[in-house]
Amino acid sequence: MKQDMILILDLGGTENTRLARAIRALGVYSEILPHDLSRAELESLSGLRGVIVSGGANNKIDGHAIDVEPWLTETGFPLLFLDHPVTHFFTAKDPLLIREASLPPDDETLNILLRLFLFDDCTAEANWNMPDFITNQVDAIRHQVGDKPVLLALSGGVDSSVVAALLIRAIGKQLHCIHVNHGLMRKNESQQIIDTFRDQLGANLVYVDASARFLGKLAGVADPEEKRKIIGNEFIRVFEEEAGKLGKMDFLAQGTIYPDIVESGTKTAQVIKSHHNVGGLPEDMPFQLVEPLKSLFKDEVHACGLELGLPESLVFRQPFPGPGLGVRCLGAITTDRLETLRESDAILSDEFAAASLDRQVWQYFTVIPEFKSVGTRDGARTYQYPIILRAVNSVDAMTAEVPQIDWRLLEKITNRILSEVPGINRVLLDLSPKPPGTIEWE
Repeated sequence: MKQDMILILDLGGTENTRLARAIRALGVYSEILPHDLSRAELESLSGLRGVIVSGGANNKIDGHAIDVEPWLTETGFPLLFLDHPVTHFFTAKDPLLIREASLPPDDETLNILLRLFLFDDCTAEANWNMPDFITNQVDAIRHQVGDKPVLLALSGGVDSSVVAALLIRAIGKQLHCIHVNHGLMRKNESQQIIDTFRDQLGANLVYVDASARFLGKLAGVADPEEKRKIIGNEFIRVFEEEAGKLGKMDFLAQGTIYPDIVESGTKTAQVIKSHHNVGGLPEDMPFQLVEPLKSLFKDEVHACGLELGLPESLVFRQPFPGPGLGVRCLGAITTDRLETLRESDAILSDEFAAASLDRQVWQYFTVIPEFKSVGTRDGARTYQYPIILRAVNSVDAMTAEVPQIDWRLLEKITNRILSEVPGINRVLLDLSPKPPGTIEWE
């Protein structure tokens, strides 16, 4: 199905992502591309109906102001200039095709402006929806892959899970998934992955329990960065070993999503955070990449997963660091503290879900430090570990706020942890926002 598109031309705008999301919310596909896009590239964009020139504070590269190309008004596409920073204007063949406006601060006014531009000026159709996206991606995957095999590292995270489900729909048994359990997963996570993908969706899934191997490498290692390096390097080794057993693979699937690309930097914006799957892969990599989610924002990834029939527990899985519980078990990891952490985290998740906070709070988890403290139990002295509760709300993980949690719920969680998890005599609550704190402790 032909899909209409609105191009956001990045001329230093700081609200490009907000614009793109607002346009998509109105049912029209949008994409952010750099200011120096060539005329041939612009005119080759399928379904293009109009262009928004998004200017703003980042309107300089190497100290020099940037401008739109003179040919832009000659293409015949309707143009909307927002916060226009250029030093001159162009005369269009039809002046009615050009609008100029300041970026509205509130979403309601922005939607009014965008509706006028999208549907009156551009005569775009609201044909951006998830069923059509899936249909188009299935066709695109089949065209790209043909009858060749595709390899996917299935971590169980939202992005890799949705990619797996989409590829299964498109190419079935041509997809080969490898799930590595590094022993630092949350309670029952690996089993849920097996149940969903191997048992329910019939995926070719290789499950590798490398818990002992990882924990052996991590024994006695307390430095957080060293732990991350060991976990990351060992994961690559295990993945390569298992992939080698499957024979030659032509394609590697990745869960790259649109924020990964945007956050990894543009010509007019600083890097927010580098992503391993955007520009971080070796040039001599023997695979072609399959990235069917790279045009989706996170909420659209959730919608895609639900449309594909994945369980909500996977689609709305909590954000989870690559090193897993390894960076929440502070200091040198031990099996007893790791298991204690896993059980306390499961209690916190159960109670947040029961209180309907699992969709309201962006991320929540528990942390176990290396130190112990004195307590009492059954009239006797104890010397045991504390558990730290952490809950934050964030949009981009660059900043985070601590939500107010009902005190009765906190008491219930505390009592359950103290009574059900061995070796714990205190429950603490981390109230630190980011900054000055960080979301994770390590």
